[in-house]
Amino acid sequence: MPRPYQPSLLRLLHGATALPVPLAWLTGLLVYSRYDGRFGRLPFTLSGEWIDIHGTVGVLLWPLALLFAFYALTAGRLRLRQPANAFVLVALVMAVGSGKLMDEDWLRDGQFHHLVYSVHLFTWLLIALAVTLHLVAVLQRGGLPLARSMASLSLRPGDLPSHWAAQILRSIRSRP
Repeated sequence: MPRPYQPSLLRLLHGATALPVPLAWLTGLLVYSRYDGRFGRLPFTLSGEWIDIHGTVGVLLWPLALLFAFYALTAGRLRLRQPANAFVLVALVMAVGSGKLMDEDWLRDGQFHHLVYSVHLFTWLLIALAVTLHLVAVLQRGGLPLARSMASLSLRPGDLPSHWAAQILRSIRSRP
């Protein structure tokens, strides 16, 4: 059976997006525990301005999420037929989008009633569920070889960075 191969642009955008997501999720948990905690708090507190760290991670994640969404809707659109892939992308866009609409002073001031904050909290849960389902689906579809193919550094002819623009244009032109 041939080893799975993922396009290099997908691997780059997927990896660059996947690295800050757990950091955003964990810092979000610390922020929630410190400022809100209506549904429970962590049994410990860590000193530091976690709300600023969480916001910084979100600012870094914003352009990556946009680039990844653009790729997913063009060259990667066939992969969105897998529900777990589509779900994790929707959860990411909702989380980053709702985070961009928030005012960090709301939490510092105890203003938990804003709809955007509720959406952002909900997407925090969605991200956890979506990433879990995404990982399970990858393992069910292709096992460890498919999962490892996302971390592979190998390149095939026609899949070099100089080919990425042509790949995107080809996928846009071939849309039904």
